[in-house]
Amino acid sequence: MLSMNMDLVPRIKIMGFIAYKSPWIHFKRNINEYVLYFIRSGELHIKEEKNHYVLRKGDLLILEPNLNHEGTAKHICDYYYIHFEHSDIKAVYRDDMLALANYFIVEHDQSPFIEHKPTVNGIHPNHCYFPKYHTISDKTRFNLILHALNEMQKLYMRRYYNRSLTAFQFMQWLVELSREYFMDELKRNDRIHSKSVFKVNALLDYIHQNYQSKITGKDIELAFEGNYDYLNRAFKLVTGQSIIRYINAVRVNQAKQLIETTPLSIGEIGYLVGINDPYHFSKAFKKYVGLSPTQYFKQVWKSD
Repeated sequence: MLSMNMDLVPRIKIMGFIAYKSPWIHFKRNINEYVLYFIRSGELHIKEEKNHYVLRKGDLLILEPNLNHEGTAKHICDYYYIHFEHSDIKAVYRDDMLALANYFIVEHDQSPFIEHKPTVNGIHPNHCYFPKYHTISDKTRFNLILHALNEMQKLYMRRYYNRSLTAFQFMQWLVELSREYFMDELKRNDRIHSKSVFKVNALLDYIHQNYQSKITGKDIELAFEGNYDYLNRAFKLVTGQSIIRYINAVRVNQAKQLIETTPLSIGEIGYLVGINDPYHFSKAFKKYVGLSPTQYFKQVWKSD
């Protein structure tokens, strides 16, 4: 498994797609950069130092810098490759994949007001953890990855300055890969509350996508095809908060950011975060922050 600091952007050195129509063997080399391979079809037989891999359709492998790698057998193969550098990425060895999955899928975004989450048991909250070797067996996921890699490659090839945009897309893709990997880890372990965890995780996404609009219990029932009281109990079991409390926490946290970074009026900010009534906005804000929106504005901007 690899751990990458997501506060820093990787540098894409080169990327592309190769389709070998005749049997081919990878050449031997040792380079000072990471290399990601994703196999579209065929087989790629390769070893890194003493570790042997047979990569087939849907397999992904990240080779590490300053390690010898070379092909071990000739085969026809179509694959994407991305050579990249990063100043804070390293291999990590953990035997608690379930704990990592729990942390990033279930716990990581449950408390919107924790702006700087602490490192817990060696898990860095601002790092992305993703597998060195992984197999994408689901057809839909496989096609989505092909589409993402095609889009990255087209962007990369257009203009030199597009490489920075490609790097950001690459980071986003790694985060999605990490998320899917940990979701699979939860499924493999078949936890007692696994169904609740996945339902709540989807509900968290729904809230973050729709907090600016009015969200009613009926809306949630229709979106998730379930009883609101049941969903609320499951949500509280997993997150420790009720649905409405979490929605308001997200709204107030977004309001804080708007107060800190824009010249918008308090009324406009309340409207933008989904609380149209100024009285209710002020009341909710003070409940979570300890200050009214106006008091918080004065505190933030007093130095000016």
